[in-house]
Amino acid sequence: MSVLKITSENFESEVINSKEPVMIDFFANWCGPCKMMSPVIDEIAEELQNIKVGKINVDENQDLAMKYNVMSIPTIVIIKDGKEIKRFVGVQDKENLIKDLK
Repeated sequence: MSVLKITSENFESEVINSKEPVMIDFFANWCGPCKMMSPVIDEIAEELQNIKVGKINVDENQDLAMKYNVMSIPTIVIIKDGKEIKRFVGVQDKENLIKDLK
């Protein structure tokens, strides 16, 4: 599955009401560590079929960044049944992320 672009407009339908867990990457285009994480996020989206993977641009969706108290980027949040179950801040190892998605 490809990575979804999550915005304030589709957040409720794609994340809150999702039947499967959702991994969200809060990022910004100018962020160096975010650029390092981007291919990792893309690989996870392609490899794991039982989850949704989305990206939220914090510059374009400041309301969602504030709602989830994103203080630094990249921040990766895993949401299941509309609730946050895990959070990672900074560059993460792909295997570490996958372990927490299973």
